[in-house]
Parts: sequence; structure tokens; C-alpha cells
Amino acid sequence: MQAGRLQSMVDWLIDGAQSAPQVSSFVTESCERIVASGIPIWRVGVFVSTLHPTMSGRGFIWRAESGVSMTAASYGVEESDDYLSSPIAIVYDTGHEVRRRLRDTDDVGNSSFLASMQAEGVTDYFALPITFSDGQREALSWSTRREGGFTDTDLDELRAIHAPLSRMIEIFLLRRTAAGLLDNYVGPRAGQRILAGQIRRGHTETMRAVIWLSDLRGFTPLSDRLPPDAIVELLNQYFDCQVAPILEHGGEILKFMGDGLLAVFPVAEDGSDMWAVCQAVLQAARASRANVASLEYAIGDERLGAFRFGLALHVGQVLYGNIGGGDRLDFTCIGPAVNLAARLEKIAGALNRTVVASTTFVEACSDGWTDLGEFPIAGFRRAEHVYGLIDETLMEQS
Repeated sequence: MQAGRLQSMVDWLIDGAQSAPQVSSFVTESCERIVASGIPIWRVGVFVSTLHPTMSGRGFIWRAESGVSMTAASYGVEESDDYLSSPIAIVYDTGHEVRRRLRDTDDVGNSSFLASMQAEGVTDYFALPITFSDGQREALSWSTRREGGFTDTDLDELRAIHAPLSRMIEIFLLRRTAAGLLDNYVGPRAGQRILAGQIRRGHTETMRAVIWLSDLRGFTPLSDRLPPDAIVELLNQYFDCQVAPILEHGGEILKFMGDGLLAVFPVAEDGSDMWAVCQAVLQAARASRANVASLEYAIGDERLGAFRFGLALHVGQVLYGNIGGGDRLDFTCIGPAVNLAARLEKIAGALNRTVVASTTFVEACSDGWTDLGEFPIAGFRRAEHVYGLIDETLMEQS
């Protein structure tokens, strides 16, 4: 089968599509090359599975007038009527091509997707399976609005570029999967460093940051009282109370430790953004406090509520990088500043406080704090003043 008008595109794909290093630019340039060759595609869909905790797959949709947009498929979508009646479901299930001439109403059938395509003026729809080197099956679709649809030559040439196009799609998916998994497990900042080659044990850098260290109050008796699956579900809901505010305000989650959470909010080395970062951290802390206070968990007929957590905030230099033994590494941060944050969190528990901060944090962001006193810090030579939020005092008195 000859690529014909698309031979130059085949050569570009075999050469690695070097002019389009990102997936969106790759899809765009591929489609534009096909249109320039004389094949009147109007819509293209690339559908791939993904390894992600909240979505089962992604779609990259190109349209001639608007370029590339991305869609996300949630878990369970494969059981929906919209999916089951779609031509993509046939491609995934059978591995066969699917063509639907949408000028003919009979070819629409009961598919809401094809009906929507017909309403947008699509005259011909053609979908093929993408088979990766390990046998994994994904899908690719082509649509046109041309009167009369695709010609046989159009389809033959689209089939002729399918193999090199599939290989490039597989490469892009592998890259995105690797980056996505690293984002999910170590965070985007650490993930970028790992992908950039910073994987040797002991490879660290110094970073100035606000340190966020929290844990759930009363977790030990809860663990003893609840079944293991309920504990996992409760912890997930509890961490949800903090993760969203932390990410929204510029923080990065480094580690979940049982019921503990370690996060950092990077600060410029010259401290020029210190006040702004600390203000953002305070907003995240207040949002997390409200979320945890409103958390309820049902187990059978029993509803658990009135959850509390402790949070310590501190500013300091940390060592950020690869630490571990043998071939097993962890990308995390260590240093006296992290140790001090951990000690402060324990003091928060002893004082029955939710949010406490160190002197260095309060010096950078002084409004809204009350001095709780000076406390000896285990492992440190000097005592440390500990501060609590004034609005927390007011809430306890009301």
C-alpha cells in the first residue's frame, strides 16, 4: 500500500517528527500536513488509555477550525451507553476498522456520538485500531465534511501512514505516562528533575521553602477501631481535605506518611516572594482546617465526625533530592528545618492546637498570630517560640 500524497509525512514520522516535540503540536502538525496533501479531514480523534488515579484514558481531538483539545475519560465510562454505542467501542473490542457514511441515517444507528457528528455536517467517519509494540490496543478516527465523504484513495493513504503514525503515538504516550506517574507519586517538581536525569543517590540541592507538616489527631485509636479498608478510605478523604488547597496555593506534596503529610512551598533564594508565599500557605492552611472540620465518614449506620488535625509551618533551607539505599531511592527533603517542623507539629498536639508556626514563618507573615510561649525542642540547642492563629483562639472561645 503506497502513501502517495502523504509520502513526505511518512518520511517526517520515520525521522521522529522532530519539529513537533509536544503531543499537541504533533497532532496539529500531522493533521495540517494531511489537509495540505489534499485529504479533507475535518476532525481527528486519538484515544489512549492512561495510568492515572482519576481517569482511565485521554482523548486528543483536532478540529480544522479550532486545533487540539483534550478530553478525559473517567473510570467506568466503558460501561456507559454513549460509549457502548460508539464506533470507538467496536474498534477497542474487535480490533477492526469501522467506517460510517453519515449521509445515510441508517449508518448513525443508536449512537449519540455519530448523531452529533452528523449534526455538525460530518459526511464520513473512519476509525482504526492503534496496536502498540506490546499488543496494547488504542484507537484513531478520521472525519470529513466533504460532499461524498472519503474516496477509496483517501482511505488507502490514511491506512498507509497508520503504522509510522502509531509508533509516534506510542512514543508520546510512553513519555506522558512516565511524566504523569512521576507527578502522581513524587510531584511535578521532583518528577521533572528525575526525568532530567537527576537519579543518582545523593544527588541533592538546597532549596528554601515553607515546610508544611501535618497529621490526623486520634489516628491510632481509629486504626484499632475500624477495619483496614475503612481506614484507607478515611485517610484518602482526609488527605483530599489538604491536597487541593496545597496545590491551588503553589505547594508540592512530597510524602504521605501514615496519617502524616509533608509538603513544601518553594521560596526564591533572595526571599523576594517570601511574604506572598507565606500568605498563600496561610490561605491553604485555613482552607484545610475548614475542610477537615467538616469531614464526615460513615461506616454502616455510624457517622464519624469532628475530625481534627495538627499542622506546623516553618521556613528554612532543606536538602531536596535522592536519598535511599541500594537501588531503592526516595525523592524527598531533609534537614534541620524539616526536623523542627516535625517537633512543632508534636507541640501543636500537646497544646490542642490545629495550626502552629515557627518564629521564622511569623516574621515573614506576622498578622493573625498569637505567641503561645517558648518551648524546648528535642534535639535542638535552643528553645523556640511557637505561635498559634488568633482566629483559632476566637473559634475555641465562641
